[in-house]
Amino acid sequence: MTNPRVLVTGGSGFLAAHCILRLLEGGFPVRTTVRSERGADRVRSMVAAGGSTAAADVEVVQADLTADDGWDAAVAGCDHVLHVASPFPAAPPAHEDDLIVPARDGALRVLRAARRGDVERVVLTSSLAAIDYGHPPMTTPYDERTWTDLTGPGVTAYAKSKTLAERAAWDFSEREGLELTVVNPTGILGPVLSSDYGTSVGAIALLLEGGTPVLPRATVGIVDARDVADLHVRAMTHPAAAGERFVATAGLMTLPDMARTLRDGLGDAARKVPTRTIPDWVVRIVALFDVKLRLSLSMLGTPRDATSAKAQRVLGWAPRSPEEAVLATARSILALTARGS
Repeated sequence: MTNPRVLVTGGSGFLAAHCILRLLEGGFPVRTTVRSERGADRVRSMVAAGGSTAAADVEVVQADLTADDGWDAAVAGCDHVLHVASPFPAAPPAHEDDLIVPARDGALRVLRAARRGDVERVVLTSSLAAIDYGHPPMTTPYDERTWTDLTGPGVTAYAKSKTLAERAAWDFSEREGLELTVVNPTGILGPVLSSDYGTSVGAIALLLEGGTPVLPRATVGIVDARDVADLHVRAMTHPAAAGERFVATAGLMTLPDMARTLRDGLGDAARKVPTRTIPDWVVRIVALFDVKLRLSLSMLGTPRDATSAKAQRVLGWAPRSPEEAVLATARSILALTARGS
């Protein structure tokens, strides 16, 4: 029997492209959405860069999360939807609604189209940010039972957007009877497939370039994009995944630990990577004037640990280590830079 067709939203995005690669590897016919016609060539170029010989077989259609047009056609004939597309800014937005509205309304557009198209299951890419913000320091790792407290301290616009979008998706699923599964990743690294990579990967590029002379003592959760893509496919196909959330993390790393991993693993190629750290209070002062640095404020202080034990137990998921993810990211950036020089 032929595997069912899968729609992946936002195919030119970093994680979405890895999801497409994983689906093609598993023998699934794939359709993906892009916002403009130019995105079709970009999707196929990224899939080819990921080593797939089936890039030409990926069907690309146009649909935008901010408009209704195109979504019924995108979903038509698909048994499953991986809704991966969502904004993730390099800096805080001018207004939080610039993130919240497209994330929430875009998710609902996709879910409504999936419901009309009799899709069997939707897998929604949420974030650990929908789980671990707004709480006092925890003595145990966060898991799928927790939700971000939107009234708590330090909740960013991004965390609000992911929380409200996921809440809206679960409400829709319950009301309309649409089968839903959610994946909540930490910071996503892994092999880059184009020069336009995401915010998390950009941090590794910045370290390699020596773009910052000192390091905040920030701690982040890390997971490889290839493993997140694999978890999406497991969440799509496993009967026990229906109606469940799954945290996707391989563990925590500090920025200084990342720097040491790069220097130890890459030798001279990592000679520009900084090793000096600065106190948290200095970061907080500088962040008053540096918009991009404000994104790191939530990573200071007590680390927000999380566990992916549920995904490992229920779905048999086995992620790479954070160190492997960091080095794979860096090596792919260096290779991409070498090809472009």
